[in-house]
Amino acid sequence: MNEFLSVSNLKNAENKYNKKDVLSVSGDYGIVNQIDFQGRSFAGASVSNYGVVEKGDIVYTKSPLKLNPYGIIKTNRLNNGIVSTLYAIYKTKENCDSKFIEHYFNLDSRLNQYLKPLVNKGAKNDMKVSSENALIGEVCFPKITEQVLIADLLDCLDIYITLHQ
Repeated sequence: MNEFLSVSNLKNAENKYNKKDVLSVSGDYGIVNQIDFQGRSFAGASVSNYGVVEKGDIVYTKSPLKLNPYGIIKTNRLNNGIVSTLYAIYKTKENCDSKFIEHYFNLDSRLNQYLKPLVNKGAKNDMKVSSENALIGEVCFPKITEQVLIADLLDCLDIYITLHQ
């Protein structure tokens, strides 16, 4: 995966963003504004050490979910914002489409299969994996032109299914 993504260490050191800009990662809804989604901010007193997430960045949350015991990987399709230091943030390289990454890891079995050998669970059920080590797993992606076409097709299918539900 490190052929397609690189770790982002961009921090909110200059306090460009505040508690209203804190993002969360949802298994069902992707990256969402925390206040809009949960009704309030769970940020600490200071958000200057929070990571900056720009549109198109990939975020890995190490919080276990029932269907994803090793965490989830989502693409930021919203506006820029910030996330807690518990999240890993990645930038795509030129050979990778961020929407493709999200679709690739939307399948729970694929996500779990990728993360399981990389993650050690701690005593409190927390994930023991560095941002860098989360990228050492093997993936097989097509060329960027095909990634874009696949992601666009899957986006269209998602919209079509939503409209018909």
